[in-house]
Amino acid sequence: MAKDNIDTEGNDLEAKIIEAAKSLFIEKGFAETSMSDIAAKAGINRPSLHYYFRTKDRMFQAVFGEIVQKILPRLHNIITTRELPIAERIGSVVDTYYEVLRNNPALPLFAMREIQRDAGYVVKAINESPMRPTFVKLVDSLREEMAEGKLNTVPLPVLLYTFYGLLTVPFLTKGLMGRLMDDEECIFDHLIEQWKPYIVKQMVYLLAAK
Repeated sequence: MAKDNIDTEGNDLEAKIIEAAKSLFIEKGFAETSMSDIAAKAGINRPSLHYYFRTKDRMFQAVFGEIVQKILPRLHNIITTRELPIAERIGSVVDTYYEVLRNNPALPLFAMREIQRDAGYVVKAINESPMRPTFVKLVDSLREEMAEGKLNTVPLPVLLYTFYGLLTVPFLTKGLMGRLMDDEECIFDHLIEQWKPYIVKQMVYLLAAK
């Protein structure tokens, strides 16, 4: 078999393992998911799993990195494109997150659960992932615009609490809203599109230089 075919098969299996781990971590949480669970979900045996990922920590890093890589490069491009109006940039950021969260609606609950379980471990995962350098660049870019008077000066925790609170609450309460409104999927998709302009409006209120 050609080396390219072997490499492709290996990459495909690794991606399958990461997807299985992500599904289980989100469903059950990191602590309650075993390596045997992941192997069974991926349809492989434990030795094959250990060939790719020797520990559950490495598996978590791979899952975390896979999610982050879907978001961060796009966020960097959006936020650092300063010629665009702030409302348009924020709208594009929301769209980027919506794309990921629609495919992984339980992701915010997983994040909250893992932060409550061990915030230090989550910080360690962030610092050791590709997220850290890009996150620092994003923060530096925002602070530069604030220093130049192009954006209001807003404490970073306030900015993050406001944005992520507005973004994630609909996903955290999706089951409740679905039951209250009788048609979970249809109503929810419509609801978050209705909600998006309010996220943008609140963030523009915080950031737009007066």
